[in-house]
Amino acid sequence: MDFALNEEQLELQEMVRDFVEKEITPYAAEMDRNNQSMPGLLEKAADMGLLNVIVPEEYGGPGLDSVTVAVIYEELGKGCAGVATSMAANSLASYPILIAGTEEQKQAHCDLLNDGKLAAFALTEPGAGSDAGGVATSAVKNKEAGTYTLNGTKAFITNGGIADTYLVFANTRKSGGIRGLTAFIVPKGTPGFTVGKKEDKMGIRPSNTCELILQDVVIPEANRVGREGEGFRIAMNTLDSARPFVGAVSVGLAQAALDCAVKYAKERKQFGQPIASFQMIQSMIADMAMKVETARLMVLKACWMRDQGLEFSKEAAMAKCYAADVAMQVTTDAVQVMGGYGYSREYPVEKMMRDAKIMQIYEGTNQIQRLVIANKILY
Repeated sequence: MDFALNEEQLELQEMVRDFVEKEITPYAAEMDRNNQSMPGLLEKAADMGLLNVIVPEEYGGPGLDSVTVAVIYEELGKGCAGVATSMAANSLASYPILIAGTEEQKQAHCDLLNDGKLAAFALTEPGAGSDAGGVATSAVKNKEAGTYTLNGTKAFITNGGIADTYLVFANTRKSGGIRGLTAFIVPKGTPGFTVGKKEDKMGIRPSNTCELILQDVVIPEANRVGREGEGFRIAMNTLDSARPFVGAVSVGLAQAALDCAVKYAKERKQFGQPIASFQMIQSMIADMAMKVETARLMVLKACWMRDQGLEFSKEAAMAKCYAADVAMQVTTDAVQVMGGYGYSREYPVEKMMRDAKIMQIYEGTNQIQRLVIANKILY
């Protein structure tokens, strides 16, 4: 058992930390106000190799293990959870292809990511969130033409308005249900495929989140990922792989809030002394620090188990659920420690608190995570 990062991981951590401190943190408030990332930021991230972190070496990527990817996402989460979400969406949209795609699909998709392009994972719909079997987007096969025609609407899609390629889940059975759920690659600009409204969100505002509309979108059969009806398994395996990274972003967000609270507690004076000297504040800081450290260890364990080829579905759900809850608790406590200043947009913790809420919602709500955990324990 070794808790030390190796030399390569430490170098990457320092590199990303430096990038965050220069390119993300100073502009986080402005991006939050403007509801978009800074112009050129994602291009700079691509130049840093932050958009293709899960691409294997055989497809031209860095071939990083899950622990290293988690270290990177934690640093990004410290700077801005919204920016980190946009970058992490590339990983989420890539796993279905890496899990079940053909060699041609894997190479083509990885080439896009290596070129700094963005991807989007399109599963959620207005009427289908936690219940993936409720996906109503249809995929009708034309055997003679060797094509599928897709019709439907997707909701709350990260990178929806700015991606170059989309991993879309649709149902190939008229009766619907999980047995017909199937994954498809839909390139940007495909006729009939349009971007709908952009969401005006409470948090992670620099992350582009849009509705997608598919009206008689015709794609070749070669764009189907896996077999018909295999989409549910692909989606669940994808979420298992990606959930620890949501946990990593949550840890980074919580750590940043804790750092702000500690700095403020040392500087703020009341009754003639820094509030850090008050036992009530010390108790809050200690609890916050314990939660952050516990969440970090849970994330790293889930990632390590994945890297070892072990069954890690339960641990992935635990890591995501606990770290997301910790992010919400610690950011809320950071606002409390800072009092009125914490509630003001002059300080970053109110943004962090708003950003933290989504961690308990996306990529499987924390209620769904608890069901996953319970099912793994009980059955």
